Amino acid sequence: MLPMLDVQGFILVGGESSRMGEDKTRLRFGERTSVELIARALQHVTPLVTTVGRLHYKVGALPNIPDLRQRWGPLAGMEAALRHAQSRYCLIVACDFPFVNQSLFKRLLAFADDPDAVVPMQDDGRPQPLCAAYRVETCLPSVESAIAAGQHSPRALLAQVQPRYLPFSELSDLEGSSNFFFNVNTPEDYQRAQRMFR
Repeated sequence: MLPMLDVQGFILVGGESSRMGEDKTRLRFGERTSVELIARALQHVTPLVTTVGRLHYKVGALPNIPDLRQRWGPLAGMEAALRHAQSRYCLIVACDFPFVNQSLFKRLLAFADDPDAVVPMQDDGRPQPLCAAYRVETCLPSVESAIAAGQHSPRALLAQVQPRYLPFSELSDLEGSSNFFFNVNTPEDYQRAQRMFR
């Protein structure tokens, strides 16, 4: 795994929560919000954790930076994170994955010495670029190029770099792995996530 100072963590909080009907960054799981849960997990691998996506957004003592482009989607948050980074790698995580944990982040970083990005695969075989590790040197120019071409999907960034896709079989031994990529987007998702959390 990379030394702690070579990695920064960024939590994307810029979504409009339109399907949820309320600000999903403020949804609580027990005593904490999903952003707080993700931040605590990231802080086990780096002391440098920042929220990305909204002007004046504040969670505890976490620093915040806004997206550089309005209504561009998560790729704009990734661009802001990569531009802000002072580290070799970034862990970039969407705010609606309340069940990620430090073991997942440590596993991603264990493969981060060589590829431009380490992207986990969900158990359904789909890549999850919104919970992945990115090499700043190569991914920053690539995300800027993708945005200049009018792209909005994180997969447009991955198409321009050399990622390592980590099969779910490389993660399934980790505690809680079956819930890592449960995405809380709707009230129904939140109700189910609350049951899972309890």
